[in-house]
Amino acid sequence: MRKALYVLGELEDADLEWMIANGDRREVAQGTRLINQGEALDSMFILLRGRFSVTDQNLGDRELAVLQSGEIVGEMSFVEARPPTATVTATEPGLVLGLPLGELQAKLETDTGMAARFYRALAVFLSDRMRATVRTLGYGDAKVTVDEDGVQDDELDLNVLDKVHLAGERFDQMLKRLSA
Repeated sequence: MRKALYVLGELEDADLEWMIANGDRREVAQGTRLINQGEALDSMFILLRGRFSVTDQNLGDRELAVLQSGEIVGEMSFVEARPPTATVTATEPGLVLGLPLGELQAKLETDTGMAARFYRALAVFLSDRMRATVRTLGYGDAKVTVDEDGVQDDELDLNVLDKVHLAGERFDQMLKRLSA
């Protein structure tokens, strides 16, 4: 699932309005580097349109992932205040919303409701990513298990699924407003 759906599903409409009003709408040309591995970030990005390649210089610029609209990049550097561990480059023209890290941090320090929603969304996303990584790498028993409620360990939490539709609508609203 794309990261923006986790985040936008948790946030409220007023939070989305703040992001649009305070974010930096950027048209990006093919070949533009949004994030340079090892270099401090000034923004976290929501990818609204286009395709982006994630590469690792330590692995000979090996491509680790291809990202499209609906992804968020730079969130780990925001949470940890450490330089990114990969480079993100536009492989076609695109549109992103840059959220300046200083402004976002200041907002989250003064708006505890938004902070709770924002950090919960990141925690849910990172938890899902960790579960997928554990399944992929085969830690422990690689078999899919079912809990007492009949939920497989690789299924999304029902609370997350309930918010996906709302998140999709919010993403579409953001894209329409920023594409104009």
